[in-house]
Amino acid sequence: MENGSTELAQLLPGQSFVQNRDRRSARRTLTNREKAAVIVRLMLAQGAPIALSTLPEHTQAALAEQMSKMRLIDRNTLDRVVSEFVTELEEVGLAFPGGIEGALSIMDGHISATAASRLRRLAGASSRADPWDRIAGMDVDRLLPVLEEESVEVAAVMLSKLAVPKAAELLGKLEGERARRVAFAVSRTGNVDPETVRRIGMSLVGQLENQPARAFDTGPVERVCAILNVAPQVIRDEVLAGLDKDDEDFAKLVRKAIFTFVHITDRVSPRDVPKITRVVDQPVLVTALAAAAAQPDKAAIAEFFLANMSQRMAQSLREEMQERGKVSEKDAEAAQGIVISAIRTLEADGEIVFIQQEG
Repeated sequence: MENGSTELAQLLPGQSFVQNRDRRSARRTLTNREKAAVIVRLMLAQGAPIALSTLPEHTQAALAEQMSKMRLIDRNTLDRVVSEFVTELEEVGLAFPGGIEGALSIMDGHISATAASRLRRLAGASSRADPWDRIAGMDVDRLLPVLEEESVEVAAVMLSKLAVPKAAELLGKLEGERARRVAFAVSRTGNVDPETVRRIGMSLVGQLENQPARAFDTGPVERVCAILNVAPQVIRDEVLAGLDKDDEDFAKLVRKAIFTFVHITDRVSPRDVPKITRVVDQPVLVTALAAAAAQPDKAAIAEFFLANMSQRMAQSLREEMQERGKVSEKDAEAAQGIVISAIRTLEADGEIVFIQQEG
């Protein structure tokens, strides 16, 4: 130890130690893996953003293993590696995303859903592909049927592999007893081996990818409601009466979700009235309220609006409603339809929240 310290003490900065080090580095060329480790180490030391988590897990492991084997790199070698790295970057003309998901994200809208699904299944069959990466990217509505229909053990494995916020959202959508059983099953997943978890993931990916493409973005209840919301009241009443006879359960769902002018006082909060009046042109609002005030079943709606706005505006509207006089049925339905459309838009944009109906 003393001899080593003496030799170091006798070396002058920039002389024999550096020269010997340069001669050693000159005789040895770094491998590509070592060069990658050098670049990553330098970027981390400089605090540069580098998303290593996007690399395949086996690549991350190989990089970490290589970094664990390395010690000192002299400055000349570092300069050469950096120079080579920068030169290669400058010569890049076009970059492609890694993995099938990256490719499909670029080609989204340009290839058919069937072709995309087939490519994902083929990628899932790869021994290196992690099926849970694909599952984690699916939306909650697509994953929920799996939790509801699969065994509680499979559901528990899925929740354990998903990000905590998504897992919590899925668990919250389950029926109480089912949620309790799945949560308990999570506590028993500690000894499940990785290969079993991977096979479960592969099976679920195949099941989820084999689901037929949906022709519509919304369900039948939502589509029927959207049509009936803007249909004339006579037609709406006839359709609902027919649904009551043909499919009572479906009719109940439609009645619960439907939203027309007569539902305003039940579904709209009084504090949201000013937001509605700001987005509806005043002549349209005057026509809609004047027509409502003249109808016994809708008079309360006109008062609901007038009572929940400023007194000055309410007084102004009352005067204009009187001047407007009698409103034809056609004009009334058109104006009230515009008000409903405005409310629907505000609700879809998150500006207002409907009051939940019971039952």
